[in-house]
Amino acid sequence: MKLRLDVALVHAPVINRNGETIGSAVTNLDIHDIARACCSFGVDTYWIVTPFAKQQELSRKIIDHWCEGYGKRVNTDRGEALSLIRIANTIDEVIDNVKSKWPDKMRVVATCARNWDKSKTTSYSAMHRDLEKQEAALLLFGTAWGLAPEVFDLVDTILPPITGGGEYNHLSVRSAVSIILDRLAGQRDSFNF
Repeated sequence: MKLRLDVALVHAPVINRNGETIGSAVTNLDIHDIARACCSFGVDTYWIVTPFAKQQELSRKIIDHWCEGYGKRVNTDRGEALSLIRIANTIDEVIDNVKSKWPDKMRVVATCARNWDKSKTTSYSAMHRDLEKQEAALLLFGTAWGLAPEVFDLVDTILPPITGGGEYNHLSVRSAVSIILDRLAGQRDSFNF
């Protein structure tokens, strides 16, 4: 089932290890792996957010190779997944596009590897139920060391961090997207959550 859910991978504004606001580089692996996860879990659109023209150009070359070029002929599954991708300059541009697609109530949801604002935090099970009811959402993922503080002013809800058994908490964004999409849109009939 297609969800009323979009995913945005934000490359700016994000923070570096020192907490400074930066723009990060697009990576080939993020383009491919997140598109495949989005396609597998019924996401409507996967947005790559970068204001940098060269990064947008690189992204388009990769996408075009699999959706229109030689890659399409040799691996149609990859092209199907990458066809979900759209490129935007800013988060505001993405929000405007998603709101025009789903003009009724649409929530902007942030992900974060640390507890940010518990008053805005919702559980995965509550968000899962909302998506099952066909409520619309835009899910923001940050690159580098995460979304910049000003991004949290744009969001309605924050999902809790993914935690493991130890102190280390620095998953690749590709892994985080897959885990979170499984929690929000995965089949629950074979699990006891």
